[in-house]
Amino acid sequence: MCNTHHNKIKQNNAGCNHQDHKKWNRRSFLQALGMVGGGAVTFANTALSVVKPSPLSVALNESETDRVLILIRLKGGNDGLNTIVPINQYDTYANARPSIRIKEDQLFNLDSNFGMPNYAQKLERMWGDGKMKVVHGVGYNDSSLSHFKGSDIWASSDVTRTQNNGWLGRYFENLYPDYLVNPPEKPVAIQIGSNGNLIFEGDDLNFAFSAADPKKLFDIAQNGTLYDFDNLPDCTYGEKVGFLKGVANTTFTYAGVINEAYEKSNDYGDYPDNNLSRQLSIISRLIKGNLGTKVYLVTIGSFDTHNDQPNRHQELISQLTETISYFYEDLGDAGWDDKVVAMTISEFGRRVKQNGSNGTDHGTAAPVMLFGKGLEGNGFIGEHPDLTQLTKNGDMTHSVDFRQLYASVMKEWLCIDENLVKQVLLGEEYESLDLGFSCSSSIENPITDNEQIFEHLVTYSENQSFLHITNTKSAHVDISLYNLTGQKVATLRNEVMIEGKHIINIKEASKTNLAEGFYAYRIVTNKKKYSKPVMIL
Repeated sequence: MCNTHHNKIKQNNAGCNHQDHKKWNRRSFLQALGMVGGGAVTFANTALSVVKPSPLSVALNESETDRVLILIRLKGGNDGLNTIVPINQYDTYANARPSIRIKEDQLFNLDSNFGMPNYAQKLERMWGDGKMKVVHGVGYNDSSLSHFKGSDIWASSDVTRTQNNGWLGRYFENLYPDYLVNPPEKPVAIQIGSNGNLIFEGDDLNFAFSAADPKKLFDIAQNGTLYDFDNLPDCTYGEKVGFLKGVANTTFTYAGVINEAYEKSNDYGDYPDNNLSRQLSIISRLIKGNLGTKVYLVTIGSFDTHNDQPNRHQELISQLTETISYFYEDLGDAGWDDKVVAMTISEFGRRVKQNGSNGTDHGTAAPVMLFGKGLEGNGFIGEHPDLTQLTKNGDMTHSVDFRQLYASVMKEWLCIDENLVKQVLLGEEYESLDLGFSCSSSIENPITDNEQIFEHLVTYSENQSFLHITNTKSAHVDISLYNLTGQKVATLRNEVMIEGKHIINIKEASKTNLAEGFYAYRIVTNKKKYSKPVMIL
């Protein structure tokens, strides 16, 4: 503690605050607590355990595999035409791009119809070894050319933009309905960067363990904590910061298991020196250490190439291809390359014609690249857009709906039951693309139409919180309320609820004085468990 008078304490605290500001702020503390995207709060200091699986959980658990999906977000809108060059339409392509085209002598052939720039040469071996596929012309009708809207649509799989959740968030919400009170023992998804992206968002929770940058994830993986206690200011403020860091470290639910997986694996070393490598080199260690996380999201930015595209795009595609090649060498050395598929996603493509700034403007359809030994062969899926048949805005017409790609990966790679895939994709059914992998996605006891439907949500009105429940069959329902330390503070209902709609005023039903703040309710009915956060006003 600082041995000074009161006025000097204030002065020193300000100095301490300034010294530590770059390493610690309110937002990073909230992120560490799992309150700003990613991670559930541990309740009652109990060991984490997965609840008895619901019929929906069986969709994955009965066909449990060690397969992993890595989504590589090309943020900004990747130019597909300069990534996968249509040699069979080269004259049309070159005429539309006189100064930014990839010259014919600067291409290597994937086949007689398509090639890639020589600076993507690292992928030639992967293509030749059958570890790469390309899906042509991926998009959707009336494609949005807004970064924000386009990103939301790709993340939510909802072209109407009425959903505020993501396609994988909806999946994990179905798989773990009691996630808030009983999260699984391992993170179901890990996200580096792309804060604010909807992809792992459920109705009330983000299901990804989220790190703002690879350095944050590296610190957690290496140390098992987010914050160390070195160089704390030697004063009262320093003691307070130390206490808060300790709280953050103990409540960062998955730091320990991430560290354990990281320490169980070896560093392959010598990754290229770039941001994507810093992300994938850590992920490789976690995969090889048997962490068990199914889905990872990494990001490369700066694909919005309105100007100076040749230099900028070359740097970005070089980063992608060099890192992917080395990443799969790393996985192959450990025998994991057949269990990991990586897939690129981007909010849109680029226009066919170059603009006046030596770049390209926002466009529509673009290719998606997939990597991994699990593809069992190279090849192209879908029809490449005809560059002579553009829309009135000069855009290409898509040939593959991006949701068909999602459905294919969920059903045929992650082995998710087709009924659940349909539900996750908002009731639409999509035929699987021939991506080269497959698995049985049926379950012995599929959900039937006459099974009880149980819905629950919270609304707020006039400083009151209301829990709405809809059940199609009469059943005993036990509803408990917990505070954020995991203490049960009230039983809201413990009775048979007849079929129909029910509204519960949470404050009144608790029959106790509830302080304002965040709580969680838990419902147990028909051998199923559900939990969601709620605010008491």
